[in-house]
Amino acid sequence: MKMIFIVDDESDIVELISYHLKREGFKTKGFYDGESFLTFVKITLPDLVILDLMLPGIDGLEVCRVLKSNEKMSSIPIIMLTAKGTETDIVVGLELGADDYVVKPFSPRELIARIKAVLRRTQSREKTRIFKVGNLVVDLTKYEAKVNNKKVNLTATEFKILAILAERPGWVLTRNQLLKSLWEDEKIVLDRTIDVHIKNLREKLGEAGELIRTIRGIGYKIEE
Repeated sequence: MKMIFIVDDESDIVELISYHLKREGFKTKGFYDGESFLTFVKITLPDLVILDLMLPGIDGLEVCRVLKSNEKMSSIPIIMLTAKGTETDIVVGLELGADDYVVKPFSPRELIARIKAVLRRTQSREKTRIFKVGNLVVDLTKYEAKVNNKKVNLTATEFKILAILAERPGWVLTRNQLLKSLWEDEKIVLDRTIDVHIKNLREKLGEAGELIRTIRGIGYKIEE
């Protein structure tokens, strides 16, 4: 049974989410501030965290930073749940490593669906090194990409970008996330570098290039 931690200073929100999650067969634990959550999560790791941004004391963004900077906790999936729904807020949340972003007021049914989708994606990433999206296959073990079973010749950087996207189908990845995954802090690289690589990648993939979608003002994702 999957354990979901809910971090929100509104008790009615915690109770509402807990109620619906338990009906779906999940276990839950609620926290009303960032400090108590961070203390507890050092001892017990959940399968997923639902995290409000506007928390007393340590805010949700700082909580997310702490989780993602800790080797033991960095792989815990995070869904941010907040009333702050501007494009800037969403970009910041995604850049910090959130797996999804739900804006209040929200539908419990939609939230449950998103939780299940994030958990499915997380589990599938752990089990396989071969990813299929439409007519595109990305094989991390052989370090190759195929479209309609035909090998596509990619540069090392193009393949890495494709692999990062293919590992997370449907996820929106910001340019900064892609840059960090590719070069970390070794180089100072402009956002436009990613755009150029994506353009070349789409051309080489041919018809499968349409699978890579541009999300204006944010970044890219891959999906059928």
